Amino acid sequence: MKKIKQKFEEKIGVSRTRVKQFVDEYGDKIIGEISLRQIYSGMRGMLSMVTETSKLDPNEGIRFRGYSLPEIQDVLPRANQSNQPLPEGMFYLMLIGELPTNDDVHLISLELEKRSSVPDYVFNVINNLPKEMHPMTQFSIAILSLRNESKFSKAYKQGVSKKDYWNTTFEDALDLIAKLPRIAAYIYRRNYHNEDYIEPLKGLDWSANFAHMLGFSNKEFTELIRLYMTIHSDHEGGNVSAHASHLVGSALSDAYLSFSAGMNGLAGPLHGLANQEVVRWLLDMQEKLGGGLPSRDEIANYVQESLNQGKVIPGFGHAVLRKTDPRYTAQREFALKYLPDDELFLLVSRVFEVVPPILEATGKVKNPWPNVDAHSGILLLKYGMKEYDFFTVLFGVSRSLGIMSQLIWSRALGMPIERPSSTTTDIMVKKFSN
Repeated sequence: MKKIKQKFEEKIGVSRTRVKQFVDEYGDKIIGEISLRQIYSGMRGMLSMVTETSKLDPNEGIRFRGYSLPEIQDVLPRANQSNQPLPEGMFYLMLIGELPTNDDVHLISLELEKRSSVPDYVFNVINNLPKEMHPMTQFSIAILSLRNESKFSKAYKQGVSKKDYWNTTFEDALDLIAKLPRIAAYIYRRNYHNEDYIEPLKGLDWSANFAHMLGFSNKEFTELIRLYMTIHSDHEGGNVSAHASHLVGSALSDAYLSFSAGMNGLAGPLHGLANQEVVRWLLDMQEKLGGGLPSRDEIANYVQESLNQGKVIPGFGHAVLRKTDPRYTAQREFALKYLPDDELFLLVSRVFEVVPPILEATGKVKNPWPNVDAHSGILLLKYGMKEYDFFTVLFGVSRSLGIMSQLIWSRALGMPIERPSSTTTDIMVKKFSN
């Protein structure tokens, strides 16, 4: 890992100089306007932060360091006899800003394996939690308990120089990414498989070992986990989990505090929990329509009735995208290859045909197309992971790759504490009514 850390360090000086010169020269330029509506609409679309790792384009979808998702699937290294890129390569790309070699990715896999041991006290913390507690709550608590291992916190107490904050943050980030699959798998086996835990194996890549510890030996499931970890790894900086982690990290909270904060945001039904809600909605619809594969007309009537009752259709729409989410498309291609005749996949396909025109006809939906959550759950169900309360934990493990890359760069560039200003409705009413 020393080689990759040195490569990152070589980029710090250039990046610091570039940012400083850019701000010095153009710091007073106006880059956009903010409307009153945006202030009251969750700051929707406000350009207000810099995240180097990825950018979400409304028409093209997510780009990771300039590469689209289909390009990522072509150019990143893969495991032997695998059709999916290794998420370790995605981490390298987001962190270093360059495409990794096979050796680079193998080095990261070995490093994550070396750092994957979890202290016993973390498992003891989990064991003292009620099993009926939502897996995301257990996951967040376990991450917080890992803070005792923070190298950054120890270095900060010892008075480390600001310019070196990135160094121990880098170490914490790698430690956290390495340990998350072990923690997530422990929660899964404790909750749903009678505490029948599975130890990690030597020589497996990050995703393959995760699949193994979860208890799945199917090679297709391992491929699915590689795909899942890759496509969920980052989504620029404004989504709730990334932004929450950035905000907390900007106060110089360590990687564990920052990431746990992001996971608490991811656990919300309007963010990561949506994949759980989609599965519940699909299964409820299937049951209420008599089981099996409903017709398109039956689905259309059910959707319209749901809308008439003021309910949302989970898995459709996106705050930024104005097209079908490329992450949805990537999962659909996986399903077409491995389970084209699966009943739930056919149901999702019919919903994909039926729902967008109905949502479009309401005139209230800017993006009627499916997002990543519309598909991910049914793939996991197909391979035997039926405990859909756990799905968001998988999302959380994958999101660590992007959030930790962002945190390392924030420390390397000396990004300040985030502190936007606020106002009151009375002040604005007076301002605009005069």
